[in-house]
Amino acid sequence: MKFRMAVQDITEYRGDVLIVNLFEGVEKPSGATGAVDKALGGAVSKLIARGEFKGKRGETAVLPGAGKVGAERVVVVGLGKKEKFERDIIRLAAAESLKKAESIKAEKVGTILHGAGAGGTDTETAAAAVAEGAILGLYKFDKYRTGDGEESPKKKIKELAIVVRRREDAVAAGRGVRRGEILADAANRARDLVNEPPNVLTPLELANRARQMAKGRNLKVRVFGRDEIARMGMNAFLGVARGSSNPPVLIEIEYRGNPKSDKTMAFIGKGITFDSGGLSLKNASAMDDMKTDMSGAAAVICAMDAIERLGPKINITALAPATDNMPDGNAQKIGDIVRAMNGKTIEIKNTDAEGRLILADAVCYAVKKKMSPIVDLATLTGACMVALGHVRTGLFSTDDELAAAITAAGELAGERMWRLPTDDDYREMNKSEVADIKNTGNRWAGATTGALFIEFFTNGTPWAHLDIAGTASLEKKYRYYPAGATGVGVRTLANLALDMAPR
Repeated sequence: MKFRMAVQDITEYRGDVLIVNLFEGVEKPSGATGAVDKALGGAVSKLIARGEFKGKRGETAVLPGAGKVGAERVVVVGLGKKEKFERDIIRLAAAESLKKAESIKAEKVGTILHGAGAGGTDTETAAAAVAEGAILGLYKFDKYRTGDGEESPKKKIKELAIVVRRREDAVAAGRGVRRGEILADAANRARDLVNEPPNVLTPLELANRARQMAKGRNLKVRVFGRDEIARMGMNAFLGVARGSSNPPVLIEIEYRGNPKSDKTMAFIGKGITFDSGGLSLKNASAMDDMKTDMSGAAAVICAMDAIERLGPKINITALAPATDNMPDGNAQKIGDIVRAMNGKTIEIKNTDAEGRLILADAVCYAVKKKMSPIVDLATLTGACMVALGHVRTGLFSTDDELAAAITAAGELAGERMWRLPTDDDYREMNKSEVADIKNTGNRWAGATTGALFIEFFTNGTPWAHLDIAGTASLEKKYRYYPAGATGVGVRTLANLALDMAPR
Protein backbone atom coordinates (compact mmCIF):
# COMPACT_ATOMS: atom_id res chain seq x y z
CA MET A 1 0.00 0.00 0.00
CA LYS A 2 1.33 3.39 -1.01
CA PHE A 3 0.67 6.64 0.81
CA ARG A 4 0.25 10.04 -0.80
CA MET A 5 -0.66 13.50 0.42
CA ALA A 6 -3.69 15.10 -1.26
CA VAL A 7 -4.25 18.85 -0.84
CA GLN A 8 -7.90 19.37 -1.74
CA ASP A 9 -11.44 19.80 -0.50
CA ILE A 10 -12.48 16.60 1.28
CA THR A 11 -15.70 16.30 -0.74
CA GLU A 12 -13.77 16.37 -4.02
CA TYR A 13 -11.51 13.40 -3.27
CA ARG A 14 -11.95 10.79 -6.03
CA GLY A 15 -11.50 7.15 -5.17
CA ASP A 16 -13.30 3.99 -4.09
CA VAL A 17 -13.75 5.04 -0.45
CA LEU A 18 -13.45 8.23 1.57
CA ILE A 19 -13.01 7.85 5.36
CA VAL A 20 -14.34 10.41 7.85
CA ASN A 21 -14.93 10.15 11.62
CA LEU A 22 -17.15 11.08 14.54
CA PHE A 23 -16.84 11.21 18.30
CA GLU A 24 -19.40 9.32 20.32
CA GLY A 25 -22.41 11.42 21.27
CA VAL A 26 -22.06 13.95 18.44
CA GLU A 27 -25.47 14.65 16.91
CA LYS A 28 -24.48 17.14 14.24
CA PRO A 29 -21.12 16.54 12.48
CA SER A 30 -18.77 19.48 11.98
CA GLY A 31 -15.44 20.07 10.25
CA ALA A 32 -14.51 17.74 7.41
CA THR A 33 -17.13 15.19 8.43
CA GLY A 34 -19.71 17.97 8.53
CA ALA A 35 -18.76 19.03 5.00
CA VAL A 36 -19.22 15.46 3.75
CA ASP A 37 -22.52 15.17 5.65
CA LYS A 38 -23.78 18.37 4.01
CA ALA A 39 -22.73 17.18 0.56
CA LEU A 40 -24.56 13.88 1.15
CA GLY A 41 -27.74 15.68 2.10
CA GLY A 42 -27.38 14.95 5.82
CA ALA A 43 -26.88 11.20 5.38
CA VAL A 44 -24.44 11.00 8.32
CA SER A 45 -26.77 12.98 10.58
CA LYS A 46 -29.64 10.67 9.64
CA LEU A 47 -27.55 7.63 10.59
CA ILE A 48 -27.01 9.15 14.00
CA ALA A 49 -30.65 10.15 14.43
CA ARG A 50 -31.82 6.62 13.60
CA GLY A 51 -29.38 5.17 16.13
CA GLU A 52 -27.56 3.24 13.40
CA PHE A 53 -24.21 4.86 14.23
CA LYS A 54 -23.18 6.00 17.69
CA GLY A 55 -19.50 6.85 17.14
CA LYS A 56 -18.24 4.18 19.50
CA ARG A 57 -14.53 3.43 19.34
CA GLY A 58 -13.77 1.54 16.11
CA GLU A 59 -17.41 1.39 14.98
CA THR A 60 -17.89 1.76 11.21
CA ALA A 61 -20.73 2.53 8.82
CA VAL A 62 -20.79 2.69 5.00
CA LEU A 63 -22.72 5.23 2.91
CA PRO A 64 -22.98 5.57 -0.87
CA GLY A 65 -21.32 8.59 -2.43
CA ALA A 66 -24.24 8.73 -4.88
CA GLY A 67 -22.38 11.20 -7.09
CA LYS A 68 -22.63 13.87 -4.37
CA VAL A 69 -18.97 13.52 -3.34
CA GLY A 70 -15.98 12.44 -5.38
CA ALA A 71 -15.66 9.00 -3.74
CA GLU A 72 -17.93 6.10 -4.61
CA ARG A 73 -18.56 5.32 -0.95
CA VAL A 74 -17.99 6.94 2.42
CA VAL A 75 -16.88 5.04 5.53
CA VAL A 76 -17.60 6.72 8.86
CA VAL A 77 -15.50 5.49 11.81
CA GLY A 78 -16.12 6.14 15.48
CA LEU A 79 -13.52 7.69 17.77
CA GLY A 80 -15.30 6.94 21.04
CA LYS A 81 -15.81 9.48 23.81
CA LYS A 82 -13.91 12.72 23.23
CA GLU A 83 -12.74 12.93 26.84
CA LYS A 84 -11.06 9.53 26.46
CA PHE A 85 -9.42 10.27 23.12
CA GLU A 86 -5.73 9.39 22.83
CA ARG A 87 -3.20 8.77 20.09
CA ASP A 88 -3.87 5.04 20.05
CA ILE A 89 -7.50 5.71 19.05
CA ILE A 90 -6.13 7.21 15.82
CA ARG A 91 -4.39 3.92 15.07
CA LEU A 92 -7.53 1.96 15.87
CA ALA A 93 -9.71 4.24 13.70
CA ALA A 94 -7.32 3.90 10.77
CA ALA A 95 -7.16 0.12 11.16
CA GLU A 96 -10.91 -0.46 11.47
CA SER A 97 -11.91 1.92 8.69
CA LEU A 98 -9.37 0.45 6.28
CA LYS A 99 -10.42 -3.09 7.10
CA LYS A 100 -13.98 -2.05 6.31
CA ALA A 101 -12.79 -0.48 3.06
CA GLU A 102 -10.89 -3.63 2.15
CA SER A 103 -13.96 -5.77 2.90
CA ILE A 104 -15.92 -3.85 0.25
CA LYS A 105 -13.08 -4.35 -2.24
CA ALA A 106 -11.74 -0.80 -2.24
CA GLU A 107 -8.32 -0.27 -3.80
CA LYS A 108 -8.02 3.53 -3.75
CA VAL A 109 -8.87 5.12 -0.39
CA GLY A 110 -8.72 8.64 1.00
CA THR A 111 -8.89 9.58 4.68
CA ILE A 112 -9.07 12.62 6.87
CA LEU A 113 -6.46 12.85 9.63
CA HIS A 114 -8.17 11.35 12.65
CA GLY A 115 -7.60 13.48 15.73
CA ALA A 116 -6.03 16.41 13.88
CA GLY A 117 -9.13 18.61 14.19
CA ALA A 118 -11.39 18.30 17.21
CA GLY A 119 -9.04 15.72 18.70
CA GLY A 120 -6.33 18.36 19.18
CA THR A 121 -3.47 16.24 17.82
CA ASP A 122 -0.82 17.96 15.69
CA THR A 123 -0.75 17.05 12.00
CA GLU A 124 2.55 15.16 12.00
CA THR A 125 1.67 13.04 15.02
CA ALA A 126 -1.79 12.24 13.67
CA ALA A 127 -0.36 11.23 10.29
CA ALA A 128 2.20 8.93 11.91
CA ALA A 129 -0.55 7.23 13.91
CA VAL A 130 -2.75 6.85 10.83
CA ALA A 131 0.10 5.21 8.94
CA GLU A 132 0.87 2.87 11.83
CA GLY A 133 -2.76 1.90 12.29
CA ALA A 134 -3.25 1.32 8.57
CA ILE A 135 -0.22 -0.92 8.17
CA LEU A 136 -0.61 -2.79 11.44
CA GLY A 137 -4.36 -3.20 11.03
CA LEU A 138 -4.21 -4.65 7.52
CA TYR A 139 -1.48 -7.15 8.38
CA LYS A 140 -2.07 -10.79 7.45
CA PHE A 141 0.20 -13.81 7.73
CA ASP A 142 -1.02 -16.02 4.92
CA LYS A 143 2.14 -17.11 3.10
CA TYR A 144 1.42 -20.79 3.75
CA ARG A 145 -2.20 -20.71 2.57
CA THR A 146 -2.50 -22.12 -0.94
CA GLY A 147 -6.07 -20.94 -1.51
CA ASP A 148 -7.13 -24.31 -2.94
CA GLY A 149 -10.87 -24.69 -2.76
CA GLU A 150 -11.35 -21.15 -1.48
CA GLU A 151 -12.77 -18.03 -3.06
CA SER A 152 -10.39 -15.67 -4.79
CA PRO A 153 -8.51 -13.41 -2.38
CA LYS A 154 -10.10 -10.02 -1.67
CA LYS A 155 -8.68 -7.03 -3.45
CA LYS A 156 -6.07 -5.22 -1.42
CA ILE A 157 -5.86 -1.50 -0.84
CA LYS A 158 -3.22 -0.09 -3.16
CA GLU A 159 -3.24 3.57 -2.15
CA LEU A 160 -4.11 5.59 0.92
CA ALA A 161 -4.36 9.34 0.39
CA ILE A 162 -4.12 11.65 3.40
CA VAL A 163 -6.50 14.48 2.49
CA VAL A 164 -5.62 17.92 3.92
CA ARG A 165 -6.59 21.48 3.08
CA ARG A 166 -3.21 23.25 3.25
CA ARG A 167 0.12 22.52 1.62
CA GLU A 168 2.00 23.02 4.90
CA ASP A 169 -0.21 20.33 6.44
CA ALA A 170 0.73 18.00 3.62
CA VAL A 171 4.43 18.55 4.37
CA ALA A 172 3.94 17.83 8.08
CA ALA A 173 1.73 14.82 7.32
CA GLY A 174 4.37 13.48 4.94
CA ARG A 175 6.96 13.53 7.71
CA GLY A 176 4.57 11.74 10.04
CA VAL A 177 3.64 9.11 7.49
CA ARG A 178 7.29 8.30 6.83
CA ARG A 179 7.93 7.70 10.52
CA GLY A 180 4.73 5.70 10.93
CA GLU A 181 5.54 3.56 7.90
CA ILE A 182 9.03 2.76 9.17
CA LEU A 183 7.80 1.79 12.64
CA ALA A 184 4.85 -0.28 11.45
CA ASP A 185 6.80 -2.05 8.70
CA ALA A 186 9.43 -3.06 11.25
CA ALA A 187 6.76 -4.32 13.66
CA ASN A 188 5.20 -6.36 10.85
CA ARG A 189 8.62 -7.80 10.03
CA ALA A 190 8.78 -9.00 13.65
CA ARG A 191 5.26 -10.42 13.36
CA ASP A 192 6.37 -12.39 10.31
CA LEU A 193 9.30 -13.88 12.23
CA VAL A 194 7.18 -14.86 15.23
CA ASN A 195 4.39 -16.32 13.08
CA GLU A 196 6.77 -18.57 11.13
CA PRO A 197 6.47 -22.27 12.01
CA PRO A 198 9.30 -23.62 14.16
CA ASN A 199 10.42 -26.12 11.51
CA VAL A 200 11.18 -23.11 9.30
CA LEU A 201 12.46 -20.55 11.80
CA THR A 202 15.33 -22.41 13.42
CA PRO A 203 18.08 -20.47 15.21
CA LEU A 204 20.19 -20.50 12.05
CA GLU A 205 17.29 -19.26 9.94
CA LEU A 206 16.65 -16.44 12.42
CA ALA A 207 20.30 -15.45 11.95
CA ASN A 208 19.90 -15.61 8.16
CA ARG A 209 16.87 -13.31 8.34
CA ALA A 210 18.88 -10.85 10.42
CA ARG A 211 21.66 -10.89 7.82
CA GLN A 212 19.17 -10.32 4.99
CA MET A 213 17.59 -7.41 6.83
CA ALA A 214 20.95 -5.73 7.44
CA LYS A 215 22.42 -6.23 3.96
CA GLY A 216 23.69 -3.01 2.41
CA ARG A 217 22.75 -0.88 5.41
CA ASN A 218 24.41 0.82 8.37
CA LEU A 219 24.11 -2.40 10.36
CA LYS A 220 26.88 -4.88 11.11
CA VAL A 221 25.81 -8.44 11.86
CA ARG A 222 27.93 -11.12 13.53
CA VAL A 223 26.65 -14.63 14.21
CA PHE A 224 28.46 -16.71 16.82
CA GLY A 225 28.10 -20.49 16.53
CA ARG A 226 28.28 -23.19 19.17
CA ASP A 227 32.10 -23.34 19.29
CA GLU A 228 32.44 -19.56 19.68
CA ILE A 229 29.72 -19.52 22.33
CA ALA A 230 31.61 -22.23 24.21
CA ARG A 231 34.92 -20.38 23.95
CA MET A 232 33.28 -17.32 25.49
CA GLY A 233 32.19 -19.44 28.46
CA MET A 234 28.46 -19.11 27.87
CA ASN A 235 27.58 -22.37 29.58
CA ALA A 236 24.18 -21.20 30.84
CA PHE A 237 23.21 -20.65 27.20
CA LEU A 238 24.75 -23.94 26.05
CA GLY A 239 23.01 -25.86 28.83
CA VAL A 240 19.65 -24.92 27.33
CA ALA A 241 20.82 -25.81 23.81
CA ARG A 242 22.05 -29.29 24.76
CA GLY A 243 18.75 -31.04 24.06
CA SER A 244 18.23 -29.69 20.53
CA SER A 245 19.55 -30.99 17.22
CA ASN A 246 19.44 -27.40 15.92
CA PRO A 247 22.70 -25.60 16.74
CA PRO A 248 22.46 -22.44 18.87
CA VAL A 249 23.56 -19.02 17.68
CA LEU A 250 24.22 -15.65 19.26
CA ILE A 251 23.15 -12.90 16.86
CA GLU A 252 24.78 -9.49 17.26
CA ILE A 253 23.59 -6.47 15.26
CA GLU A 254 25.51 -3.24 15.62
CA TYR A 255 24.22 0.21 14.66
CA ARG A 256 26.67 3.10 14.84
CA GLY A 257 24.64 6.28 14.65
CA ASN A 258 27.26 8.25 16.59
CA PRO A 259 30.74 7.03 15.58
CA LYS A 260 32.38 9.76 17.67
CA SER A 261 31.02 8.21 20.88
CA ASP A 262 32.28 5.10 22.65
CA LYS A 263 28.95 4.61 24.40
CA THR A 264 26.66 1.82 23.20
CA MET A 265 23.22 0.85 24.42
CA ALA A 266 22.20 -2.83 24.40
CA PHE A 267 18.87 -4.34 23.36
CA ILE A 268 18.73 -8.05 24.23
CA GLY A 269 15.96 -10.40 23.13
CA LYS A 270 15.13 -13.95 24.20
CA GLY A 271 15.32 -16.24 21.18
CA ILE A 272 13.87 -19.63 22.14
CA THR A 273 12.70 -20.72 18.70
CA PHE A 274 10.69 -23.54 20.24
CA ASP A 275 10.17 -24.27 23.92
CA SER A 276 9.09 -27.77 24.89
CA GLY A 277 10.09 -27.07 28.49
CA GLY A 278 13.02 -29.47 28.23
CA LEU A 279 12.89 -32.30 30.77
CA SER A 280 10.42 -30.15 32.76
CA LEU A 281 8.13 -30.91 29.85
CA LYS A 282 5.12 -28.69 29.19
CA ASN A 283 1.75 -30.28 28.56
CA ALA A 284 0.40 -30.28 25.00
CA SER A 285 -1.84 -27.21 25.35
CA ALA A 286 0.92 -25.16 26.97
CA MET A 287 3.23 -26.05 24.06
CA ASP A 288 0.74 -24.91 21.44
CA ASP A 289 2.18 -21.43 20.85
CA MET A 290 5.77 -22.01 21.94
CA LYS A 291 7.08 -21.03 18.53
CA THR A 292 6.44 -17.49 19.83
CA ASP A 293 9.06 -17.84 22.57
CA MET A 294 11.50 -15.97 20.34
CA SER A 295 9.35 -12.82 20.28
CA GLY A 296 11.96 -10.87 22.24
CA ALA A 297 14.65 -11.72 19.70
CA ALA A 298 12.33 -10.75 16.84
CA ALA A 299 11.63 -7.43 18.56
CA VAL A 300 15.25 -6.41 19.04
CA ILE A 301 16.26 -7.55 15.55
CA CYS A 302 13.43 -5.65 13.86
CA ALA A 303 13.81 -2.61 16.09
CA MET A 304 17.24 -2.26 14.52
CA ASP A 305 15.56 -2.18 11.10
CA ALA A 306 13.48 0.83 12.19
CA ILE A 307 16.32 2.52 14.06
CA GLU A 308 18.67 2.36 11.09
CA ARG A 309 16.02 3.91 8.84
CA LEU A 310 15.20 6.65 11.34
CA GLY A 311 18.89 7.39 11.87
CA PRO A 312 19.17 8.61 15.50
CA LYS A 313 22.67 9.72 16.59
CA ILE A 314 23.15 6.92 19.08
CA ASN A 315 25.04 3.62 19.13
CA ILE A 316 22.97 0.50 19.77
CA THR A 317 23.81 -3.18 19.70
CA ALA A 318 21.11 -5.84 19.58
CA LEU A 319 21.87 -9.29 20.97
CA ALA A 320 19.66 -12.31 20.32
CA PRO A 321 20.74 -15.65 21.84
CA ALA A 322 18.74 -18.26 19.92
CA THR A 323 18.15 -21.97 20.52
CA ASP A 324 15.41 -24.57 20.92
CA ASN A 325 14.68 -26.01 24.36
CA MET A 326 14.17 -29.74 23.78
CA PRO A 327 14.18 -32.94 25.91
CA ASP A 328 16.55 -35.44 24.28
CA GLY A 329 19.01 -37.77 26.06
CA ASN A 330 21.62 -35.04 26.27
CA ALA A 331 19.24 -32.42 27.66
CA GLN A 332 19.98 -30.36 30.75
CA LYS A 333 18.78 -32.02 33.97
CA ILE A 334 17.22 -30.81 37.19
CA GLY A 335 20.02 -30.31 39.70
CA ASP A 336 22.69 -29.48 37.11
CA ILE A 337 25.01 -26.60 37.96
CA VAL A 338 26.23 -24.47 35.08
CA ARG A 339 28.68 -21.58 34.98
CA ALA A 340 27.73 -18.37 33.18
CA MET A 341 30.11 -16.26 31.11
CA ASN A 342 31.03 -14.10 34.13
CA GLY A 343 31.94 -17.16 36.23
CA LYS A 344 28.80 -17.16 38.40
CA THR A 345 27.25 -20.59 39.01
CA ILE A 346 23.58 -21.44 38.50
CA GLU A 347 21.64 -24.35 40.00
CA ILE A 348 19.03 -25.67 37.56
CA LYS A 349 15.76 -26.21 39.41
CA ASN A 350 13.47 -26.19 36.37
CA THR A 351 14.50 -26.64 32.74
CA ASP A 352 11.40 -24.70 31.66
CA ALA A 353 12.92 -21.56 33.20
CA GLU A 354 15.35 -21.48 30.30
CA GLY A 355 14.91 -18.01 28.83
CA ARG A 356 16.59 -16.32 31.77
CA LEU A 357 19.59 -18.64 31.32
CA ILE A 358 20.30 -17.62 27.74
CA LEU A 359 19.66 -13.98 28.63
CA ALA A 360 22.10 -14.20 31.54
CA ASP A 361 24.99 -14.99 29.20
CA ALA A 362 23.90 -12.33 26.70
CA VAL A 363 23.79 -9.78 29.53
CA CYS A 364 27.29 -10.88 30.62
CA TYR A 365 28.50 -10.31 27.07
CA ALA A 366 26.98 -6.81 27.02
CA VAL A 367 28.55 -5.99 30.40
CA LYS A 368 31.95 -7.23 29.26
CA LYS A 369 31.69 -4.99 26.18
CA LYS A 370 30.74 -2.07 28.49
CA MET A 371 27.32 -1.55 26.87
CA SER A 372 24.97 0.62 28.91
CA PRO A 373 22.11 0.81 29.57
CA ILE A 374 20.80 -2.70 28.92
CA VAL A 375 17.18 -3.39 27.99
CA ASP A 376 16.04 -6.99 27.60
CA LEU A 377 12.75 -8.30 26.20
CA ALA A 378 11.46 -11.78 26.83
CA THR A 379 8.35 -13.91 26.90
CA LEU A 380 9.67 -14.84 30.31
CA THR A 381 6.91 -15.84 32.72
CA GLY A 382 3.34 -17.03 32.82
CA ALA A 383 3.19 -15.19 36.14
CA CYS A 384 3.38 -11.84 34.35
CA MET A 385 0.61 -12.92 32.00
CA VAL A 386 -1.56 -13.87 34.99
CA ALA A 387 -0.90 -10.45 36.56
CA LEU A 388 -1.34 -8.21 33.52
CA GLY A 389 -3.09 -10.31 30.88
CA HIS A 390 -2.66 -9.27 27.25
CA VAL A 391 -3.04 -5.54 27.88
CA ARG A 392 0.21 -4.34 29.46
CA THR A 393 3.84 -5.44 29.35
CA GLY A 394 5.56 -5.97 32.69
CA LEU A 395 8.42 -3.53 33.24
CA PHE A 396 11.17 -4.18 35.77
CA SER A 397 14.11 -1.89 36.39
CA THR A 398 16.51 -0.79 39.09
CA ASP A 399 16.93 2.57 37.32
CA ASP A 400 14.05 5.03 37.66
CA GLU A 401 15.19 7.28 34.82
CA LEU A 402 15.47 4.38 32.38
CA ALA A 403 12.13 2.97 33.50
CA ALA A 404 10.47 6.36 32.92
CA ALA A 405 12.02 6.67 29.44
CA ILE A 406 10.79 3.19 28.45
CA THR A 407 7.32 3.89 29.82
CA ALA A 408 7.14 7.11 27.78
CA ALA A 409 8.40 5.36 24.64
CA GLY A 410 5.78 2.67 25.13
CA GLU A 411 2.97 5.19 25.60
CA LEU A 412 4.03 6.87 22.36
CA ALA A 413 3.81 3.50 20.60
CA GLY A 414 0.54 2.49 22.22
CA GLU A 415 2.44 -0.35 23.93
CA ARG A 416 1.50 0.18 27.54
CA MET A 417 3.79 -0.82 30.42
CA TRP A 418 3.21 -1.53 34.09
CA ARG A 419 6.20 -1.31 36.40
CA LEU A 420 6.45 -4.19 38.85
CA PRO A 421 8.58 -4.35 42.02
CA THR A 422 12.25 -5.31 42.32
CA ASP A 423 12.62 -5.04 46.13
CA ASP A 424 15.69 -6.69 47.62
CA ASP A 425 13.43 -9.03 49.61
CA TYR A 426 12.53 -10.85 46.39
CA ARG A 427 16.20 -11.66 45.74
CA GLU A 428 16.13 -14.04 48.67
CA MET A 429 13.87 -16.34 46.68
CA ASN A 430 16.59 -16.88 44.06
CA LYS A 431 19.28 -17.93 46.54
CA SER A 432 20.71 -21.43 46.14
CA GLU A 433 22.26 -23.65 48.79
CA VAL A 434 24.76 -25.13 46.33
CA ALA A 435 25.45 -22.39 43.75
CA ASP A 436 25.54 -18.60 43.45
CA ILE A 437 21.92 -18.49 42.29
CA LYS A 438 19.14 -20.86 41.21
CA ASN A 439 17.07 -20.43 38.07
CA THR A 440 13.66 -20.33 39.78
CA GLY A 441 12.38 -18.83 42.98
CA ASN A 442 9.34 -20.47 44.49
CA ARG A 443 5.67 -20.41 43.59
CA TRP A 444 5.23 -16.74 44.40
CA ALA A 445 6.23 -13.51 42.57
CA GLY A 446 7.52 -15.47 39.58
CA ALA A 447 7.66 -12.47 37.26
CA THR A 448 9.82 -10.51 39.71
CA THR A 449 12.15 -13.37 40.63
CA GLY A 450 12.62 -14.12 36.92
CA ALA A 451 13.52 -10.51 36.25
CA LEU A 452 15.87 -10.32 39.23
CA PHE A 453 17.64 -13.48 38.05
CA ILE A 454 18.61 -11.56 34.89
CA GLU A 455 19.53 -8.46 36.91
CA PHE A 456 21.96 -10.61 38.95
CA PHE A 457 24.25 -10.68 35.89
CA THR A 458 24.22 -6.94 35.11
CA ASN A 459 27.05 -6.04 37.52
CA GLY A 460 25.28 -2.80 38.42
CA THR A 461 24.77 -1.63 34.83
CA PRO A 462 21.57 0.40 34.35
CA TRP A 463 19.06 -2.21 33.22
CA ALA A 464 15.42 -2.80 32.42
CA HIS A 465 13.50 -5.97 31.62
CA LEU A 466 10.28 -6.15 29.63
CA ASP A 467 8.25 -9.31 30.22
CA ILE A 468 6.18 -9.60 27.05
CA ALA A 469 4.72 -13.04 27.79
CA GLY A 470 1.18 -11.66 27.67
CA THR A 471 1.59 -9.08 24.91
CA ALA A 472 3.76 -10.81 22.31
CA SER A 473 0.94 -12.89 20.81
CA LEU A 474 -2.84 -13.02 21.03
CA GLU A 475 -5.43 -15.76 20.67
CA LYS A 476 -7.93 -13.37 19.11
CA LYS A 477 -8.01 -9.89 17.56
CA TYR A 478 -7.49 -6.92 19.87
CA ARG A 479 -7.53 -3.30 18.72
CA TYR A 480 -5.29 -3.16 15.62
CA TYR A 481 -3.59 -6.45 16.50
CA PRO A 482 -4.75 -9.59 14.66
CA ALA A 483 -4.65 -13.00 16.30
CA GLY A 484 -1.06 -14.25 16.43
CA ALA A 485 2.10 -12.21 16.80
CA THR A 486 1.79 -8.53 17.73
CA GLY A 487 5.34 -7.29 17.07
CA VAL A 488 5.30 -5.74 20.54
CA GLY A 489 8.47 -3.95 21.60
CA VAL A 490 9.70 -2.93 18.16
CA ARG A 491 8.13 0.53 18.14
CA THR A 492 8.85 1.08 21.83
CA LEU A 493 12.55 0.36 21.34
CA ALA A 494 12.74 2.58 18.26
CA ASN A 495 11.03 5.42 20.14
CA LEU A 496 13.41 4.89 23.05
CA ALA A 497 16.42 5.14 20.73
CA LEU A 498 15.11 8.39 19.28
CA ASP A 499 14.41 9.79 22.74
CA MET A 500 17.82 8.87 24.17
CA ALA A 501 19.84 10.07 21.19
CA PRO A 502 21.64 13.43 21.60
CA ARG A 503 19.74 16.27 19.93
